[in-house]
Amino acid sequence: MEVKVQIPDEVAKHLSANGGDVSRRALEAVALEAYRERILTLKQVAEMLGLSRVEAEDFLGQHEVPLAEVDEGDLDREAALFEAASRRKPR
Repeated sequence: MEVKVQIPDEVAKHLSANGGDVSRRALEAVALEAYRERILTLKQVAEMLGLSRVEAEDFLGQHEVPLAEVDEGDLDREAALFEAASRRKPR
């Protein structure tokens, strides 16, 4: 699908500073936000941006987007597993 977006010339000038590709930046912004909102998966982000899975992981990391959301319940379960494992006697 092709999508057209109107951006004021002055804004486009800032977005293309340092040789940046405005279209690519817009595509990346959509991919980042859709991943943050859990609309797209990592695989879909990679496909959308023409990246490998590892490159997509790097891309998300460069933009400080975590690969997985960890909530308090997840941390509690991990802590309980660690505690149980540390109480086991070695074989």
